Amino acid sequence: MFVFKKRKQWIKSYIVLLNFKILEKKKILIRIGSLRHGGAEKVLVTFLKNLPKDKYEIDLLLNLYSGKYLAEVPDWINVRYLNKGEMITTNRLQDLPEKIFRVLYQGLLKKFPKILYSTILKNKKYDVEFAAIHGMRDEILNSPITSSKKIVWIHNDLTKTEFHHYTDDEFRKFFGFDKIMVISEKIQKDFEKLAKNETEKNKLVRIYNPIDTEEILSKSEVRSPKSEDDGSWMMEDGSLKSAFENAKLVTQNSKLETRNSEPLFVSVGTVFPQKGFDRLLKVHKKLLDEGYLHQIKIIGDGYDFENIKNLKTELGLDKTAEMLGFTDNPYPYFKAADFYVLSSRYEGFPTVLFEAITLRKNIIATEVSGVNEMLENGKLGLIVENSEEGIYQGMKKALTNPESFSQYQENLKDYQMPFNLENSVNKIMEIIDKN
Repeated sequence: MFVFKKRKQWIKSYIVLLNFKILEKKKILIRIGSLRHGGAEKVLVTFLKNLPKDKYEIDLLLNLYSGKYLAEVPDWINVRYLNKGEMITTNRLQDLPEKIFRVLYQGLLKKFPKILYSTILKNKKYDVEFAAIHGMRDEILNSPITSSKKIVWIHNDLTKTEFHHYTDDEFRKFFGFDKIMVISEKIQKDFEKLAKNETEKNKLVRIYNPIDTEEILSKSEVRSPKSEDDGSWMMEDGSLKSAFENAKLVTQNSKLETRNSEPLFVSVGTVFPQKGFDRLLKVHKKLLDEGYLHQIKIIGDGYDFENIKNLKTELGLDKTAEMLGFTDNPYPYFKAADFYVLSSRYEGFPTVLFEAITLRKNIIATEVSGVNEMLENGKLGLIVENSEEGIYQGMKKALTNPESFSQYQENLKDYQMPFNLENSVNKIMEIIDKN
C-alpha cells in the first residue's frame, strides 16, 4: 500500500513537471548589428511581430542600439545592446574616439564571448541562438552555451566579388550551424555545392522572407497622417518633414507631384554602393540629355547618402531627381510611380521586388541573385543586364515603348505569391521548435 501511494505521488509529480516543461517558454537569443534600415532588418522585425508571445522568451541583442525599426519591435521582446547611439560613418576627428571604442569593444566581446555571457547576458541559458544575418556567424558559433540549437539566416549571395573574403573555407564554417536558412534557390545551390555529405545538405532550408502583403496594400492607400506614426522623413537638406507634409506629398494631384505628368521611376533601398543608385542617376542623366523627359525618386538612407546626393547635384539633376530619405511607409510612392527600378549590383533575394509585385508595378530589374526566381525568368517584369548599359536599355524601353509592359501587367493580375506571411513564419517556428 505504501509503495502504491509513493508511486502515485511520483506519477503526479512527473505529470506536474511535464506540464511545466510544456508550458515553459523556449528561450531564444537573436543577434543582428542594428535596426537602422535594410531588407534583413525589416524582415526580422516582420517575423518578430508575428510570433506568439506566450510561446517564446526572446532576447534581441544589437551591436548598436539604433534604427528606424526599433519602434516596431514588440514590447514583449527584450532588446539588449553593446553600444548605443547613431552609426558613425565618417572619420571626423571628434568622432574617432567613440568609433575606435565601439570597434575595440565589439572585437573584445567577439574574441572572448565568455565576457559577454557573464555581463550583458549574465545568467542567461538559451535553447536557441540565432544569427539573423551572416555577419553574426562567429558570434553565435563561438557561444559558450554548447547545448543551444544554432541557426543562421543568409540574406546575401556570398559568392559575389563584394564578399571576396568568403572563400570556400569561410563558406564551410556555416555548416557549424544546426540549420542554415537561405532565402533563394541560388544561395541554396551555392551551399549545396560545398556540402560534403547529406547531413550537411539537410542543414539547408529555403524559406522565403516573411512579407506582410496586407500591410503593404493598406499602407499604400494612406492619404492622411496617422497619430501613431511620426511620419518623419530625412530630406536632402537634412531636415525632417512632418507627417502632415508627408501626407500632402501623397495627395497632391492624386499622386506624387511630377512635372507635366512626366513618367516617374521609383527605387527603394538602403543607400549603399551595392544598390547602384550611382548607376541609376548616371542613366537618368544620359536619358535626359537624349531628350527623354522623366523623373527619379530614391527612397532610403544609408552611409552613402551624402555621396549619392552630391553626385546628383554634380550631374545637374536636382530638378528631376529627388532623394527622400527613409520612411517606414514607402508604398504610396510605389503606387504613384509608373515604374519601379532595381539598379542593384548584387543582392541575395531583393524583398522589395515582392513589394513591387504586390502593388502590381511595372518592374525593371538588373539580373542579380534572386531576380530570375522572383520575376519568373522575365514573366513578371523586365530583367536587364547587370550594368549601367543594362539599366539604360531598360529605362529607355520604358520611355519609348511603355506599352511593351502591358504583358507584365496581364501576368501580374493572376499572379499568386509562392508563399504567404503565415507560412513563412510557421516554417521558421518549426525550425526553432524542432529538437
